[in-house]
Amino acid sequence: MAAELPTPLVPVSWLLAHRHDPQLRLLDCRYALSDPLLGRLAYLQGHLPGAVYADLETDLSGPVHPDGAGGRHPLPEPEALAAWLAAAGIGNDSAVICYDDPSAGQGFYAARAWWLLRWLGHRQVAVLDGGWPAYLAAGGEVSVAEAQPVATSFMPRVQPDLVASAADVAGRSAGTRLIDSRAPARYRGEVEPLDRKAGHIPGAVNRAWNEALGEDGIYRPASEQAARLGSTGPTITYCGSGVSAAPNLLARELAGVPLGSDNRLYAGSWSDWVSDDGRPVATGDEAEAPPQ
Repeated sequence: MAAELPTPLVPVSWLLAHRHDPQLRLLDCRYALSDPLLGRLAYLQGHLPGAVYADLETDLSGPVHPDGAGGRHPLPEPEALAAWLAAAGIGNDSAVICYDDPSAGQGFYAARAWWLLRWLGHRQVAVLDGGWPAYLAAGGEVSVAEAQPVATSFMPRVQPDLVASAADVAGRSAGTRLIDSRAPARYRGEVEPLDRKAGHIPGAVNRAWNEALGEDGIYRPASEQAARLGSTGPTITYCGSGVSAAPNLLARELAGVPLGSDNRLYAGSWSDWVSDDGRPVATGDEAEAPPQ
């Protein structure tokens, strides 16, 4: 790279200035849970030149277990994800920019890809701030030609401290804050469109993922992220299936807490938690101390 990739976010201006750097790789992560083909069709209709399409179900998740353990979007096996990245032309020396479309309510899929690469130990990865709409607004070139990446090799260096299990959540210390990233109505248990039980994990506070972004799809400043999520002390963050929690994990890194033991993802999230009927469920709002 001619210049080091800004992380965890990269502005469109930086991408446009470095789009021809030979080590730069792009992942188009557009997707919709309500229409699994929508992202792929959007990619075929137009994408950033050279971008490889990353499908949430087949590329960024592992197989769903019959008993529901691991949730609706289990983490892929590291070796399988590494093999897919290598086939997509991403090696250990690549700089990777992930993007989606926040304007269509899809502003968490790129952060999922970002988190997965960080989980595999890859540091040179960032989310395109503002995503597809910001790129178009800046006059970026659009391609309809499907990328033909040159396969390479990718050696995973898994970072286990980025992940929390259900046992970690249940046995967390009193000083560990548990953050539920879903919409408030799902957190309170008023509606549940996807999972077998409504409510939240007892003791969790609600910080909806989309509050990390402004109306323009740009991430809010670090000071606002710190006010939302706290800038000190350990947290475990979850959502429905470990996908929409990713913007809050990224936002907390913006606030000065890098991914790791103080900024972990409960990967299975709510869909994993409720796969065991012995785990407790709470409804309604919970009182909380202000973040430190």
